[in-house]
Amino acid sequence: MRKEAWEIDEHEYKSSFRSEDKTLPLQPMGDLGFSGSTFFSTANSKFLVKSLPRHFEHSFFREDLFQPYYHHMRTHPQSLLVWITDYVFAPYKTLGSLLKTTPAHHVIMENMLYGREKDPRPDRWETYDLKPIDYFYPERDLLPEPLVSEETISRLADEFPDKIRLTRMEYEDMMNMLRADTELLEASNTVDYSLFLVRFPASSEPDIIGRRGPWRAGVPSTDGKWKYRAVVLDFFWAKHKLHAQAMTGMVQTFNVLGRHGPMTITTTADEYRQKFLSMVDAMVEVS
Repeated sequence: MRKEAWEIDEHEYKSSFRSEDKTLPLQPMGDLGFSGSTFFSTANSKFLVKSLPRHFEHSFFREDLFQPYYHHMRTHPQSLLVWITDYVFAPYKTLGSLLKTTPAHHVIMENMLYGREKDPRPDRWETYDLKPIDYFYPERDLLPEPLVSEETISRLADEFPDKIRLTRMEYEDMMNMLRADTELLEASNTVDYSLFLVRFPASSEPDIIGRRGPWRAGVPSTDGKWKYRAVVLDFFWAKHKLHAQAMTGMVQTFNVLGRHGPMTITTTADEYRQKFLSMVDAMVEVS
């Protein structure tokens, strides 16, 4: 996949995880998310390493989603699903994995912020993690406060305070690709994924990873102010997995008492897909 579909140079890829000057090849990023995942960036900022500490997530990707994802990415070269370039795991039990203090399963994926560090105005880069906002988020409202920081809570579901300004052709290409991508996720019974949107000044010309595509290089806005990058992230919550079913039952019971309305993890894959596509459609202004 790295070589044939995404045109990532293998030597360059492996070099991203090595250090020739005795510095750490991986740099920690931020705090824990709601899933307990840890994030690292390669020293050259090209790739991210994300842990999958929850069994239902890494077993779903390995057993259910991997083959459909592989075929989809081979047949849809312009897909907006994030490039997952590796799935790595520890084959033997360790003390850390037994105590659940050290995750044994990780995915490596492209970094959509690659190029920001060398940009003349890195402070002008903006990121948005976008999900349908008409859902109640039990991950945020049911977790005890000490478990997560205010920064993590604020990142749960961003709102984009502007419009994505595209030509008619760019808009149609984007929505057609997202329909195909989310059709795969619906068929896999997946919910709670998000659109990761990056915008930066139109004058910027950041480097990219692998094969050049419009939404990875940067689509210029029709008003000439911005360029946009976008991918679909976090498609590891499968409704049919045991833990997901248990959580669904718990929050449904909570909702009977709390009356908070529809939730991301209790909705159906079809409903989530439709609301996700409607969210993206509402953010676009077509010229």
